[in-house]
Amino acid sequence: AYVPVQRGCDSRCTFCIVPTTRGPERSRQLADVVSEVQRLAGEGVSEVTLLGQTVNSYHDGTRDFADLLRAIGAVDGIRRLRFTSPYPTDFTPRVIEAMATTPAVCEHVHLPVQSGSNATLKRMLRRYTRERYLEVVGELRAAIPTITFSTDIIVGFPGEREEDFAETLSIVEEAGFDDAYTFKYSVREGTPAEKIKDHVPDAVASERLDRLIATARAQTRRR
Repeated sequence: AYVPVQRGCDSRCTFCIVPTTRGPERSRQLADVVSEVQRLAGEGVSEVTLLGQTVNSYHDGTRDFADLLRAIGAVDGIRRLRFTSPYPTDFTPRVIEAMATTPAVCEHVHLPVQSGSNATLKRMLRRYTRERYLEVVGELRAAIPTITFSTDIIVGFPGEREEDFAETLSIVEEAGFDDAYTFKYSVREGTPAEKIKDHVPDAVASERLDRLIATARAQTRRR
């Protein structure tokens, strides 16, 4: 079962329409989420995926995402607990510890990187650098040695140079992703990125996407 725990978003990445369409971030009360999961478990559900735009920033005013993971993981009958999509820099030490010590939490994180280039990440208004992202990957691996990672990557974002794209290719190898969901940037009406003029030609973006897919698939097969 898929259980929403959070709606809206405060991050305001330039390519994303969610803050406009769904408003600011709002978290459900922990007790309400636990009650829903208990009901689902009573109906035979054994695996739950918690949903939120930046799900690991969950906070109901008193309890944070670490508390939520522990509470859901303690529900009788729940054998597997997953969540999507987390924001890289919202993995606090408390959250990482809860992931490592709650048996039901699966050893997998979908961790969107979007780009390996600091210049592109800045234009996207992502709140981390390439270096900080890789630090988070290292912190998660240190706490959960068997962890696997999937990610989201956008190519052809306005202003992306060949050297920026090369940094994206290299972070696929350096982070050691097990799988990657790859996308060619397209303008979404109403987003801040719509106003960025330095667009990458479609043929260039398509060629980069082909190279990215080949790199990601080769690594998936190796791993």
